[in-house]
Amino acid sequence: MSSELSSPALRGPQSVQPARSSGSGAPRVSVVMPTFEQAAFIGRALDSLRAQDYPDWEAVIVDDGSQDATCATLAPWLSDARVRYLRFERNGGLGRAINAGLDAARGELVAYLPSDDVFYRDHLAQLVACLERAPDAVLAYAGVRHHYNRTAPGVIPGACLQPVQCLHRRTALRWRERAEIESDDLDRLFWSALREAGPFVALGAVTCEWVDHPGQRHKRMREPSGGINPFRQYYRVTEPLRFHSTMGNAIDEARLYGEAGAPGEAEPRRAAALPGAARRSLKIVLCGELAYNADRVLALEALGHTLYGLWMGEPYWYNTVGPLPFGRVEDLPRQGWREALARIEPDLIYAQLNWQAVPFAHEVLLHTPDIPFVWHFKEGPFICLEKGTWPLLADLMRLADGCIYSTPEMREWFAGALPGLPAGRPEHVLDGDLPRRAWFGQARSPLLSAATGQVHTVVPGRPIGLHPPTVAELARRGIHLHFYGDFTQGQWLEWIAKARALAPEHLHLHANVDQDRWVEEFSRYDAGWLHVFHSKNGGEIRRADWDDLNYPARTATLAAAGLPMIQLDNRGAIVAAQALAEELGIGLFFEDIDDLARQLHDGARMAALRERVWQVRERFCFDTHAPGLVDYFERVLARFNDPGRAPARMPAPVPVRVPPGRRPR
Repeated sequence: MSSELSSPALRGPQSVQPARSSGSGAPRVSVVMPTFEQAAFIGRALDSLRAQDYPDWEAVIVDDGSQDATCATLAPWLSDARVRYLRFERNGGLGRAINAGLDAARGELVAYLPSDDVFYRDHLAQLVACLERAPDAVLAYAGVRHHYNRTAPGVIPGACLQPVQCLHRRTALRWRERAEIESDDLDRLFWSALREAGPFVALGAVTCEWVDHPGQRHKRMREPSGGINPFRQYYRVTEPLRFHSTMGNAIDEARLYGEAGAPGEAEPRRAAALPGAARRSLKIVLCGELAYNADRVLALEALGHTLYGLWMGEPYWYNTVGPLPFGRVEDLPRQGWREALARIEPDLIYAQLNWQAVPFAHEVLLHTPDIPFVWHFKEGPFICLEKGTWPLLADLMRLADGCIYSTPEMREWFAGALPGLPAGRPEHVLDGDLPRRAWFGQARSPLLSAATGQVHTVVPGRPIGLHPPTVAELARRGIHLHFYGDFTQGQWLEWIAKARALAPEHLHLHANVDQDRWVEEFSRYDAGWLHVFHSKNGGEIRRADWDDLNYPARTATLAAAGLPMIQLDNRGAIVAAQALAEELGIGLFFEDIDDLARQLHDGARMAALRERVWQVRERFCFDTHAPGLVDYFERVLARFNDPGRAPARMPAPVPVRVPPGRRPR
């Protein structure tokens, strides 16, 4: 069997075994088994199917692009005439795999056996009988064992109805596929549409198992252990995603980026179209991960440079890594990356960004002595100390051919933390999380305060330092707080309940806002909140903590919308965000809530301050800084190619720790 299904970009499934007739017509039940790289589980699942009391079944296994031992593991099972095996060359998503199985199924009833789940012996027989007792029903579902030693008589509390539980009548309805949406909400993918065709009935007996393990699809999708980037990497997705898990915000990369890379761009701009384009085209390897606003790298492409991606292996849910859903970035393989670098002969490795990328960036640093290496660090020296990766970070800071610091204060901190950093080495300061200019283009919206007569402030993300009594103090002074981020709100439920009890009419909750709506949405407010904290460093850099050294990621979001940035006044301390806001004249610094209220209610001053932010806001987009970054790369290259430079980099010695009670040999 061979067919083109759902996506013209992907080849249809290839039938490894021809369809066989059962000899007495089509089987009563078709069992659809979607699988992706679960060779360790699939034999157990098939054995549970073969052990069924109910014999009138066929199995349609759909391999969604596995590269493990799935094919070899299945070989002994294919001698059973009831088993068919279809295979896609690359992963296309759960919906496509199931639909391929439904299209191939011959039975009047359909059951599902995901390849990591298990049927008990009477599962099919009981579900068939249940559906026969309810002729108006379209689906019967069993009770299920889950999470090792727990059971549910029907739907698992807090979860969807799982495929392994279900048997339904044959239908023309199909599951939603990746081109439409990827989600762990199976009601959204199929069950809700099927319910419209008729009722679901419960068997009430436990006849199957939803096997709990770390590699389950929903766990790869749900933040914080999963998320769009772990999902993309595991399933090797290269196209833009429409992604909405039950534990995160909806993300529509297809709308944001499409095939071109940015809204309104039919094709990424090349060097000839830009004034000040690169003097020469560089081959730049982006190494590690890109954290927030990953689309910024398109500004380098627009300047005429060729980009490659060499990504860390296990991204956190909030870390953006390749493969990127936009632009022309060639992703290099994690296995065999040294050979790939030898093939492309890059001019420069640009390694970045957060503490999670440190181990892989360090590995690449030590194995590429003949390629200039620039290390850009956004955050995390204190986490590296805590996690035990400080020696690796110290190597990166000492041995890189160039270092980029996220703030001037961070550069000063490292100078004290790592005495003897290379003298004369090119250094640069650039916030690593700046967005692309494409998100700054919309017109401003009318102010809410003009309509309500009260002040409206916004916090896009965690309300750090805004305790519920503070929200109540703001409310008493006619100041509203608008809190954005539905997933973040889920992590702050207790805070929301307390703040709402104290200020029910002044706390407003809003869903997450994508980048292309930042200006439209946030420009309605009078000002926006950065992190609120009392600095304790007293002007001594060694006392500084992460709040002191950081530019919060929301800084650029507020700047794009032209919003003054509310901060507790920490004069006399070293605070990077305050120093930047003072330099640009965009901060709203307060000593207490009365002081803040006086400033916010000063309409003329606030209008002037908003206009000032609007005038300097392009300071907060990556495109503004991209030419200077390329100039910095050129300085690194010139120094690296200087015949008088120091020998190739060598790792700093890392002391070996001897476990207690054991002597070194």
